[in-house]
Amino acid sequence: MNRKRPAGDENRPPENEPQEIVPPGSGNRDAREPAPRTGPERADAVTATGEVSCRGPGSTIEFQPQPVALTRGLAALRYRDFRLFWLSQLISLVGTWMQIIAQGWLVLELGGSAFELGVIGALQFLPMLGLSLFGGLLADQLPKRRLLLETQSASMILAFVLALFTGMGIVRIAHVMVLAALLGLVNAIDMPTRQAFVVELVGRQELPNAVALNSAAFNAARLAGPAIGGLLIAWTGLAAVFFLNGVSFLPVIAALVAIRAGSVAAAGGMIPGEILTNVREGLSYVRHSPLTLLTVSLVALVATFGMNFNVVAPILARDVLDVGADGFGILMSALGLGALVASMLLAFLEWEPHPKLLIGGAASFGLLEIALSRTAEFALAVILLGAIGFAMILLTTVANTTLQTSTPDYLRGRVLSVYTTCFVGTTPLGSLFTGALAQAGGIALPLLVGGAISAGSALLGWWRAAKL
Repeated sequence: MNRKRPAGDENRPPENEPQEIVPPGSGNRDAREPAPRTGPERADAVTATGEVSCRGPGSTIEFQPQPVALTRGLAALRYRDFRLFWLSQLISLVGTWMQIIAQGWLVLELGGSAFELGVIGALQFLPMLGLSLFGGLLADQLPKRRLLLETQSASMILAFVLALFTGMGIVRIAHVMVLAALLGLVNAIDMPTRQAFVVELVGRQELPNAVALNSAAFNAARLAGPAIGGLLIAWTGLAAVFFLNGVSFLPVIAALVAIRAGSVAAAGGMIPGEILTNVREGLSYVRHSPLTLLTVSLVALVATFGMNFNVVAPILARDVLDVGADGFGILMSALGLGALVASMLLAFLEWEPHPKLLIGGAASFGLLEIALSRTAEFALAVILLGAIGFAMILLTTVANTTLQTSTPDYLRGRVLSVYTTCFVGTTPLGSLFTGALAQAGGIALPLLVGGAISAGSALLGWWRAAKL
């Protein structure tokens, strides 16, 4: 049966910081509820002044961005543990993006087709479709820091294996498929755990800023990684790229060893007989929370049919734009630059999660992708991909923040695992869908269809939001 939680336990802040009471009127948070705490870790802050009031986690007021001080955009970095985690993740993510484009180029060099690129993308994310919900349960029931140490170490080993096979000249498409599937198994646990871990590093008050900064790190890596990877492919070969990705996990492992948060299970341990019941509890929460259901559904449609650039970009670069590995890297970097700009704006502007932002992000993404399907000019494709990256991160960062701030602590891992399943776990379906359409009608067809579905989902979201 379901484990009962003490009243208010879902909003319990980190243990090692003293309480600070939220004044009445700061959003819809009950004025009696303790706010996320401040403590010794704040003493070595980026700044010692400029406390920012926090609005309530369930707020859906009108979005009214206002410029704020520079320190507001870096507020979450005042926490030592978050700084360690954020900086190490930034390094690792650069390596991850280097490997993403190198893997796609490797498949093409091995004679792979658009459909085989889709199959590899499907294999890499298929485990998340079936196992991410259980990964979220693990994140709720077990110490997150320990789980992340194990998943990050496993990802490092897989990168080194791919580097070894490539360097020895024995790599085949089948090897890439197997390693992609194994990485998917690891990510089914790693992704929901990593997202749910953030609140333990900063507390609820700075959670929106921490989510935006994580998005900025991801997209800075998306910008730098493909460019560096494209150059390294041309200068040193594919094996070096895979090896450097493996090395990039070492700072993350070192940071997790040094971090103090996340060493205690939030829900007090797992009871084997209650596993399915606890998974259903998370699904039930998503189903019966209108804002959560809208957020997850909108992201699911756009991500499944529109966000398949791991399949689209290599073919677009080679077959339509007629550019090599360096041009491919520039295209992916443009996508990352637009995403980085969006995430930095969200970090430095004061804003509230609102369905209008989700709908606007989805609609813009769909229309821009339709425009991309009609271009054969490299410069225009770079501009459009930059704008697409902006719209994509507007949608996903607002969605992630909405879920993180409105979900009780003891359910966060499971709710985020549903989000991860819809956002990333559906990639197998999207990759196969995109690869099959590209094989049948050229790369313009999946871009056109994906953009139309994304824009249509925005219309559906607008209709649903009117009923909230």
